[in-house]
Amino acid sequence: MTNQTADATDDLTVTSLVARSNRLGADPRNTNYAGGNTSAKGTATDPVTGEPVELLWVKGSGGDLGTLQPQGLAVLRLDRMRALVDVYPGLDREDEMVAAFDYCLHGKGGAAPSIDTAMHGLVDAAHVDHLHADSGIAVAAAADGEALTREIFGSDVVWVPWRRPGFQLGLDIAAIKAANPQAIGCILGGHGITSWGDTSDEAEERSLGIIRRAEAFIESRTAALAADGGHAFGAVRPGYESLPDVERRARAAALAPAIRGIASADAPQVGHFTDSDVVLDFLARERSLPLAALGTSCPDHFLRTKVKPLVVDVPTSATVEETVTALRAAHAAYRADYAAYYERGAEAARAHGEEPPAMRGADPAIVLVPGVGMFSYGRNKQTARVAGEFYVNAINVMRGAETISTYAPIAEDEKFRIEYWALEEAKLQRMPAPKPLATRVALVTGAASGIGKAIAQRLAAEGACVVVADLDTAKATAAAAELGSADVAIGVAMDVSSEVAVQAGIREAVLAFGGVDLVVNNAGLSLSRSLFDTTEADWDLQHNVMAKGSFLVSREAARVLVDQGLGGDIVYISSKNSVFAGPNNIAYSATKADQAHQVRLLAAELGEHGIRVNGVNPDGVVRGSGIFASGWGANRAAVYGVPEEKLGEFYAQRTLLKREVLPENVASAVFALCTSDFSHTTGLHVPVDAGVAAAFLR
Repeated sequence: MTNQTADATDDLTVTSLVARSNRLGADPRNTNYAGGNTSAKGTATDPVTGEPVELLWVKGSGGDLGTLQPQGLAVLRLDRMRALVDVYPGLDREDEMVAAFDYCLHGKGGAAPSIDTAMHGLVDAAHVDHLHADSGIAVAAAADGEALTREIFGSDVVWVPWRRPGFQLGLDIAAIKAANPQAIGCILGGHGITSWGDTSDEAEERSLGIIRRAEAFIESRTAALAADGGHAFGAVRPGYESLPDVERRARAAALAPAIRGIASADAPQVGHFTDSDVVLDFLARERSLPLAALGTSCPDHFLRTKVKPLVVDVPTSATVEETVTALRAAHAAYRADYAAYYERGAEAARAHGEEPPAMRGADPAIVLVPGVGMFSYGRNKQTARVAGEFYVNAINVMRGAETISTYAPIAEDEKFRIEYWALEEAKLQRMPAPKPLATRVALVTGAASGIGKAIAQRLAAEGACVVVADLDTAKATAAAAELGSADVAIGVAMDVSSEVAVQAGIREAVLAFGGVDLVVNNAGLSLSRSLFDTTEADWDLQHNVMAKGSFLVSREAARVLVDQGLGGDIVYISSKNSVFAGPNNIAYSATKADQAHQVRLLAAELGEHGIRVNGVNPDGVVRGSGIFASGWGANRAAVYGVPEEKLGEFYAQRTLLKREVLPENVASAVFALCTSDFSHTTGLHVPVDAGVAAAFLR
């Protein structure tokens, strides 16, 4: 083969592998997020010798099939990888083989090889798929999975008993393929499916064939069960049915702060809420409690969801207070149960001469409330959302397994070995340090423009999830989209002068991210008029938006902060005018003084809950300011006798530092106040005015 031919083969192999991976990963019936892996073998030119070399391209560690790109592939030399078989030290030391993969890598860059690399490299097939399809795992997690595999697939698909992912599993599958030349794939007990083919299309066709045949078998058994009046999860429990939509979401929002506090007892978490039909039906059934107690099966599932969820066994007739009381009792029991699980696993590990990592926390990642839905948690919104998606996968698996047999997940000791695997611990240790505001949820009012938008941008950049609240829904949504996906920010409509609108906006924030930690009262407006030109309507408008609005937002947010029990921050964007007396500004300055005193009053009242309340007093923020653009700038320029376009320069020259104040300067002050550097500060007003002596706080 010429070098040119080898390079062409290289490009075609990678292109077809990525395309196949994306197609398989795009359909949730085939695999879960970041679950499974695909590979292809081919030939490329060795840049050192100029000779053709056989290579393996395989999805790297942590990647997602649906979004896989060429740079997400690990590339290994097959000759070196196959040579590892000769130096394999045995099952007790198979973890060492993951490090050995690094010595098989070809070329620069590329992703790190995953634990499943051996499965792909050692199986004698040009193309291999390993997928975590719900239907496939349902067969894999059935008590008589081996017999079902024969019944569903005949000799086309071979059963492989449970084995932890690793080098030995790769050897096992390679041996099974060699011993069963007619086979197109296998069911991995408690895990998923693996298939292979001589071409990329053949491998994909076989993968889909296995999945669809398993689906069809489960569907036929489901229909037969339903014809007899049965259901995999048993009968509906009276009083546990789903609440109506509006009532259900209101109940979820009311419960979410307390549940987030429960999930964050060991470390702060971001939340996600799911009330899909799959979840609600499961929670309404009589078998939900015993099945949930068995825990999930597939390693990908319980690494995201913990071994089992917390389920509160209360009917929908229970009040919010009664449900919270039951949740706290269930949480105490859950923590004790998890600690006992850890001690059993750790004792077994030590008996084999291994010292497991320290317990990472005993709080649940999944909390289930009948009639309401599922609350899932993680170190960020994406992790929380994906944990919920994985538990939906687990419900599908349990339903499928119970339909065709009995759900029988892998043993507890095997779960512990994976959850506290040294390789998993090493992966966690390699994660980048969290940003300063990671796990914190910020709500900023008036955040679609000006100072509010700059604050939202800064908080998001520092790791917070951000709720962009604004009177203009379209602008709020657009501003949130600039910050990132819905895992980073959402836009909500909020008229801060309306109690109903504020409560609705807070509910949206809580349902989106689990709660609220950081509130910035920024919404405002100003009308520059003399005492005699200021109307009652002018006065009421400014006081309704800023004084009343800040009160309403702070009150409703404080309810969430107190229920969470995690402390928090409330920051008021007040003004230099809260302490400085100037002409033609009575309504605005008076309402800013009101806001400034709210800071002191709330700091005194909320301190016992660990909630800090501070203020920022900006001045002369002209550029990017919605207030100045709405006519305030022209009026102030007229008062001071300068052209409007020179107003920023005018304000700068009257300061001690001779600097113009920008929205980003105000955002920096807000960020600083919300960090641990100010953990002992409350009731403070920080001037961001470049130095105005007349506004010095005394």
